[in-house]
Amino acid sequence: MKSAKNILQPENRPLKTAVLVMDDCNTLSFAAAVDPMRAANRLAGRPAFDWDYISATTEPPMLTSGLTVPASPLARLDSCDLLLVIAGFQLARHATPSLLAGLRRIAGTGATIAGIDGGPWLMAEAGLLDGRPATTHWEDLENFSARFPDIHCRTDRFTVSDGRLTSGGATPAIEMMLHVIGARHGHGFASRVAGLFLYDGIATPQRAQSRLGHHKHNALTAKANAIMEAALDDPKPLAEIAEALGTSPRSLQQQFRLRLNTTPQDHYLQLRLAEARRLVTDTDLPLMEVAMATGFTSQSSFARAFRTAHDTSARELRQARETAAMSSYPAVQANSHASHSTN
Repeated sequence: MKSAKNILQPENRPLKTAVLVMDDCNTLSFAAAVDPMRAANRLAGRPAFDWDYISATTEPPMLTSGLTVPASPLARLDSCDLLLVIAGFQLARHATPSLLAGLRRIAGTGATIAGIDGGPWLMAEAGLLDGRPATTHWEDLENFSARFPDIHCRTDRFTVSDGRLTSGGATPAIEMMLHVIGARHGHGFASRVAGLFLYDGIATPQRAQSRLGHHKHNALTAKANAIMEAALDDPKPLAEIAEALGTSPRSLQQQFRLRLNTTPQDHYLQLRLAEARRLVTDTDLPLMEVAMATGFTSQSSFARAFRTAHDTSARELRQARETAAMSSYPAVQANSHASHSTN
């Protein structure tokens, strides 16, 4: 097996991409993978991505909307730089021995494999995520963690490791694709691509970038975590969370200690500060608005908590991002070369 080539580095060569579309995948997830590539090609005036559609079988896949995608069978794919695996429903039916063998074969060529929505499940079934960080759609995270104990399951919107990327639903997939674009062509260019389809980098589901790490949620702590993530801007008291779950604050404290080796209060704070870091690095929101969006009532309390959690200030982190975006990446040069995907 070849080592995965690092596709996340400055390069102007078109990224040869295969888009594996499964039956019953969400149309929005499909668009979230393809439209950033189309927008990048349009903005660059040349192919930043060169992609083909791939199917698991000889039949064209049908999306949940009833649309079919003309595609070539995975068995005929010899190689690519990036294989995007987009899946939605009927995952057990899709995880056939031939599909899993095909995923392992392409991974063995050194291609980067990326999963969207249900795609990480198929990657996990193929053994491509063992020992790595990964995520999937937030509704399935608990089952995913239980089904694949050798995977470091995270609540991140998307994850990146050597030769592997995973994302939750459609919006995290957009973020993952913009991450790839930014790494290859600069974050300024990626921001312009995002602007073409009015993506502002702010979303609510699955937004907190905490980690499950080696500790695992149970049903109670997972539900508490969901309540916390839904109210990062207006943190709920522990007693209110416990009451909503039909338990006592003391019992909730015990379960967080037992399952996650932390307190509910500290877990909640880390969720808020992880989201604050994302807003600082991925958006242009004023820092006071970042503080308010993550439940801090004053700039000073936000600044102290942020520095303690991240060993730097929010202002310094944003300045470092802006400096890197201006100086670290090559400019994307337009030329007259056109392809089917530049329109």
